[in-house]
Amino acid sequence: MNARLKTIIVKTLKWTGIGIGSLLLLMFLLPILFPGQIAEQVKGFANKKLTGELNFSKARLSFFDHFPSLTVTLDDFSLKGSAPFQKDTLVAAEDIGFGINLKRLLFDGEIVIDEIYVGNSDINVKVNEKGQANYNVYISDDNAPKDTVSNTSLRLDKIKISHCNLRYHDASAKIVVSADDFNYVGKGSLDQAIFDLASDAKIGSLDFELDGEHYLLKKNLQAELLTRINTNALTFSLQRNDLKINKLPINFKGVLNILKNGYDIDLSVKSMGSDFEDLFTALPPEYITWLDSTKVKGEIDIALTMKGRYDATTNRQPTIKFHTAVRDGYIEYKKAPVATSDINLNLDAILPSLNPEELSIKLDSLTFKLGKEKFRSYIAIKGMENMSVKASLKGKLDMETLDKSIGLKNIDMKGLLMADVNVNGIYNAKEHLFPKTKGRVLIKYGFIKTDYYPNPITKINLDINAENTNGKYSDTWIKISPATLTFEGEPFDLNATFSNLDDVAYDVSAKGLVNVGKVYRVFAQKGIDVDGMIRADLRLKGRQSYATNGEFSKLDNRGTLEVRKIKASMESFPKSFLIENGLFTFKQQDMNFDSFNATYGQSDFNLNGKLVNAINYFFEKHATLHGNFVLNSKYINVNEFMALKPGNNPKEKAETKAAESVAPSSSGVVVLPTNLDVSLTANAQKITYDKFNLENLRGTVGISKGQLTFRGTQIDIIGATLNLDGMYDDESALKAGFDLRFQAKNFDIQRAFKEIEMFKELATSAGNAQGIISVDYKLKGVLDGNMNPVYNSLEGNGVVSLKKIKVKGLKLFSGLSQKTGSDGINDPDLSKVDIKTHIKDNVIFVDETKMKIALFRLKFEGKTSFDGQLALKIRLGLPPLGLIGIPLAVTGTQSDPKIKVFSKTTDEVPQSEYKGKDVITQPQGAVTPVTTEESKNPEVKDKDKP
Repeated sequence: MNARLKTIIVKTLKWTGIGIGSLLLLMFLLPILFPGQIAEQVKGFANKKLTGELNFSKARLSFFDHFPSLTVTLDDFSLKGSAPFQKDTLVAAEDIGFGINLKRLLFDGEIVIDEIYVGNSDINVKVNEKGQANYNVYISDDNAPKDTVSNTSLRLDKIKISHCNLRYHDASAKIVVSADDFNYVGKGSLDQAIFDLASDAKIGSLDFELDGEHYLLKKNLQAELLTRINTNALTFSLQRNDLKINKLPINFKGVLNILKNGYDIDLSVKSMGSDFEDLFTALPPEYITWLDSTKVKGEIDIALTMKGRYDATTNRQPTIKFHTAVRDGYIEYKKAPVATSDINLNLDAILPSLNPEELSIKLDSLTFKLGKEKFRSYIAIKGMENMSVKASLKGKLDMETLDKSIGLKNIDMKGLLMADVNVNGIYNAKEHLFPKTKGRVLIKYGFIKTDYYPNPITKINLDINAENTNGKYSDTWIKISPATLTFEGEPFDLNATFSNLDDVAYDVSAKGLVNVGKVYRVFAQKGIDVDGMIRADLRLKGRQSYATNGEFSKLDNRGTLEVRKIKASMESFPKSFLIENGLFTFKQQDMNFDSFNATYGQSDFNLNGKLVNAINYFFEKHATLHGNFVLNSKYINVNEFMALKPGNNPKEKAETKAAESVAPSSSGVVVLPTNLDVSLTANAQKITYDKFNLENLRGTVGISKGQLTFRGTQIDIIGATLNLDGMYDDESALKAGFDLRFQAKNFDIQRAFKEIEMFKELATSAGNAQGIISVDYKLKGVLDGNMNPVYNSLEGNGVVSLKKIKVKGLKLFSGLSQKTGSDGINDPDLSKVDIKTHIKDNVIFVDETKMKIALFRLKFEGKTSFDGQLALKIRLGLPPLGLIGIPLAVTGTQSDPKIKVFSKTTDEVPQSEYKGKDVITQPQGAVTPVTTEESKNPEVKDKDKP
């Protein structure tokens, strides 16, 4: 090697080393030189560009977190959502990194974020019933606050999400998506108006739920996507999108346009000509092990389209179409002696505008062979309320052979199933239409045993026959004879015949015991909280009209029904009732509660009495249960009955779910069932309502058509007895009304002020008084979503009677004393004074009231508001007879009264009219007028007039 070449190499290595060293030095120095500046710029950018609350524990600047990018990493990152989800977390991450364009930082002095890295995070996307989403946290440039200092911008080229748990809950579209271990890398010129985004995504476990039904559960997903995005029009064009759900290949294409109040979508998802075997890999994980021991052949097509506009404000919804077909399917489990072969299926379903009333399902054919036996079916259904049905089902199956052929997991079956059913016509409950039907389903010698319980259900025999020849309710005939089974040595037999659904004639006999908890465990895994027992010895025979027309002698209802540890749910309440034990005796029209003990959360109930139309209730869709009961309870917690409280009720109303999304922090009001008309003679030892306790409730309480009435009801509260008449009615889960008259004699005013919030609001000056008072008041109004009164909705009138009251430290009296120079007015003793008031529009109107204070005679009237504003006119009658009086005007507030001597002029107390709709417009409770000695005897009014 000559000297010159050697010199060149040495210089090259030298400058290369210097360059690398300088670069390394720069990588160490930049985080030291710029950390505060860059962190502040990022924080300023976030404050300017994000509406949601952003928090993190610390910020780090490094080349080595995501080498070779210079990244600002925010540890323990959290971001709240946009309105109305400001209190809910949208993103929570162990760390989020923002990649900074090094060239722009060094040469332009501008911080440009071109990469985002999210690690170990939880993302919760929510959309409520109104279509309002929590992800609208980014402020566009047009709406961003002006900032002449910040030189930070967002121009993304790369997004990387690692080990994320993603939740998407769209209450308006009834869609729930859960993606665990979500990993995503997206690349593209995201700062451009139109760009192509190349994405790679992997999901360890994916769930997809639509309207309460799971369509994907615990699926592994891999996807390679190419999406063209137009940010000007907010359009997403899916150009090349291949994914696999486990082994099932799926291709989807389409366009998504984001609109102001929703989106416009044209999406197509297909898997055509795939192996039938691959379908089972997309089913829940337990089927994967089954597939290892099973021979599966055939072809399958799957196609799903979603097209149309979604707009919650105009109630527009896209249309969904689904198609699947199986050709020459074959399933053979572990070399079973007989395979299930010649499986052919052709299914189409259409849901126009996501409207269940227009749902159309057509199973053009489902056929298969099990050995020599053939099974074939056809089903076509359209609509819901006016349902068109055409169906045919015919075949005979040996259940043990089928079990072995397809390898049903964790279950052994035996018995013979035969079906021959034909249905054609319209089902419409309102029009009393029933499709023409002729069919029979027969199960003989049935046997079921699962891995979940050691003992089988045996001797299962079921024979159902149904017939309708003219398509009307009146021509329908259904016979179940027999329906029998034996479980753990206990037989159960049921025979039933029903005819003429317009006026149901029924003949039902049931005898035997069913251990519901153990039967459930035959089919479900251990640990599920289901228990209970039902023992029946019943004969029910009659016709609906016999009960409604009072022809009770024609009924032959008799026998007993006993239940233990049975859960029962009512859609009005968030929790389930647990019937500890119940013994019911049927006699003609009556269902007697001979013994009934139940719990609801912390509350307990013992009922004795009867229902008088229980049989009709089961046959009529909107029937009402009538009855009379004696109710005894040791403890009732009213708070647990509030509609939005946490619960386990599977029958929760759709309206209640909607209210939960609108007001997630509210408790809700108590929503009462509308199908009850019962009278309760109640005796409850202790009741908790809101934050205070009531004792010894006794009297008559009624529940009728969703309204609660009190008649002569008494409750012990704060050491006194409260007499209650009136009613309560709920309008929704977030609004209720009340119209009550309450009377309480001789109770401690200090205790009432401290323990009863509404009394504190109605009698704000009571905090400065000690002694005994009585109240007789009529009050109606509206309750909000937390069962608190809406004060400007309150209307009422009544009397507060003072007995042996000592007032101390009330600024009104001390002010009067100072202004008049009369010490006897300060801290007075008051007794035998009736203060009459009425309430409307957030103002308490005080009628003319007279009282004696020491040697003085005081007369006052005026107004005060719930926030303490005063407008009172006072006449202070001087001794000895009060013939000479000093007029005074009191304004200001109770905490700071302003007193003007020799004045009759006061300021107006602002009124606040309730603009909402009253809940109770026609009170049904026994609310009687408030009476006083003055109203009984008009002469009393002028007695001792000063």
